[in-house]
Amino acid sequence: MERSPEQRRIAVMDTTLRDGEQTPDISYTPAEKREIARLLLTEVKVDRIEIASTRVSEGERLAAARIASWARREKLLPRIEILGYSDGKASVDWIAGVKATSMNLLAKGSERHCREQLRMTPEQHRKQVANTLRYAKSRRVRVAGAYLEDWSNGVRASFDYVHALVCLLHEHGVERIYLADTLGVLGPAETQRYVTLMTSAFPDVVFEIHAHNDYGLANANCLAAVEAGARGIHTSVNGLGERAGNTKLAEVVAALHDQTDFRTGVDETRLVAVSRLVETFSGKEVPANSPIVGRDVFTQTAGIHADGDAKGDLYASRLLPARFARERRYALGKLSGRASLDQNLKALGIDLPDDDRQLVLKRIIELGDKKHTVVPEDLPYIIADVLKRPEERRVQIASYRVAVGSEETPHAEVTIRVGDQVEKAQASGDGGYDAFMNALKKAARRVDVKVPRLEDFRVRIPPGGRTGALVETLITWRIDGGPEGTLKTVGVDSDQLAAAVIATEKMLNSLARGRKG
Repeated sequence: MERSPEQRRIAVMDTTLRDGEQTPDISYTPAEKREIARLLLTEVKVDRIEIASTRVSEGERLAAARIASWARREKLLPRIEILGYSDGKASVDWIAGVKATSMNLLAKGSERHCREQLRMTPEQHRKQVANTLRYAKSRRVRVAGAYLEDWSNGVRASFDYVHALVCLLHEHGVERIYLADTLGVLGPAETQRYVTLMTSAFPDVVFEIHAHNDYGLANANCLAAVEAGARGIHTSVNGLGERAGNTKLAEVVAALHDQTDFRTGVDETRLVAVSRLVETFSGKEVPANSPIVGRDVFTQTAGIHADGDAKGDLYASRLLPARFARERRYALGKLSGRASLDQNLKALGIDLPDDDRQLVLKRIIELGDKKHTVVPEDLPYIIADVLKRPEERRVQIASYRVAVGSEETPHAEVTIRVGDQVEKAQASGDGGYDAFMNALKKAARRVDVKVPRLEDFRVRIPPGGRTGALVETLITWRIDGGPEGTLKTVGVDSDQLAAAVIATEKMLNSLARGRKG
């Protein structure tokens, strides 16, 4: 079926700050919520965001008020929505009180929920919904949408119940109806069947799908829903939400763009940025193999893949890393082949004779067998070790001393050498490594060396629990510029702090050589 550009346009409403915050152990501060809201609306460019539920807490009220104030200044207030309940006046007054203007009304989409949770007849519930809608109009709070909670079970059991509720909402001018698969029980075939039923019965109503991922089918259900006539999808960054979570923003946008003829207004190049921000604020780590945003998904490990890429992009697809402001990387380890090494040497601007390349590759495979992480930034050090060449250390951490005690603030002094310049500095910090970094930054400024922001810090020790075992510290640094925007360095030592210092010095030299992530 040929669709017009308007018919092909799918709205994206992101509910990271409302439904996504219902993930266990997540609670954002007002400042964090505002920053996520800013990034979603102004850079990722989703159509709307849902920022809160009414009547939750004082912190929720403060966060909603702060976001609404910012959105008003930026002329984005109509794109800010808040979940409210069919409770007559309370939710409407809460929304008006934070000076927001758009409400998403929660109504019971199944008769079972209506009778057993609310202890109401369908007629009583519809009267309650109507009273709330009339009061919202009197307070000039726009009801942008209405959730049919547990719609998936409700439409299975009684279409007449759902039909009567949608008729009421439509008559009161509700702009959009949200079809909620609250328990994530639908599959794509059922989703398409029931959404088709809704769009056929109400051709003038705008429906949006709110999917949950209990069977891992949220993305597939969204695609089925839009094929059946839904005009919008609901997402959350990294799929955060109740139980197994919601539809993942990055995945469903890419799938819509590549697997259908539908389009969204989302800027794909900013999907990784918002994923990383939410990962940091939520404390919920994104699996490394998550499509689009996972740290490993654009990394080729097998040597045959690197060889195929070198000979003609044989292992490329439409999911090209540059599309998402990322870059292709080639893992170094026991599965590496010559092509993997060549790709990394090329990226670093290093040229080696064939015999030397073979020696370096042999060492990389040996390290991989011992479960040591090898990142591209390690190559100059491995080359220096294997080929017995003097290691090029333009920036040296000549010495350091860190004092940590139970009754004192951690303190560090660091001496760095850049060429003939030597600088020494002291500083305190919240921990030993923090004190070290604060002192390093002081000294580095005096020799015009910029120290990037630390983004991730991981420590790995071999199993067995020996206190004298080698420690492997992998640090990820945030680098301005470059498609990926990060740099990883590894340090290995029997002392955890020493391993971190080695990784830090590698970062300084990697940047000095011009490596940008």
